[in-house]
Amino acid sequence: MSDQGRHCEELVADCRIRAVTDLFIHIWDPVVLVALRAGPCRRRELRVAIGGMSDKVLTESLRRLGACGLVARRAFAQAPPRVEYALTPLGQSLVDGPMEALGNWITEHGEELQDA
Repeated sequence: MSDQGRHCEELVADCRIRAVTDLFIHIWDPVVLVALRAGPCRRRELRVAIGGMSDKVLTESLRRLGACGLVARRAFAQAPPRVEYALTPLGQSLVDGPMEALGNWITEHGEELQDA
């Protein structure tokens, strides 16, 4: 078996591929990651930037992304309470690396994909 084939088997065996693909099962998670690319945001700012997303779905997405170590939540001790969300270094590397490459691929081949 080739080195590439062995590498793929190792990835499947320890579920790293599943862990990554799970990020894209939830439609809104990649959208939230891209929205946070510009910098820290409050919930309301995120909802406006994204559009069409319910508060419940945003909460679920932020919790999921936080549990994966991709988004950090920062609460400020002030009245009224203020919370901001930002990409972690891990989240930034995902957005700037594979997600940007996927976006470029979609831009280049999206019409071919739809036509097929």
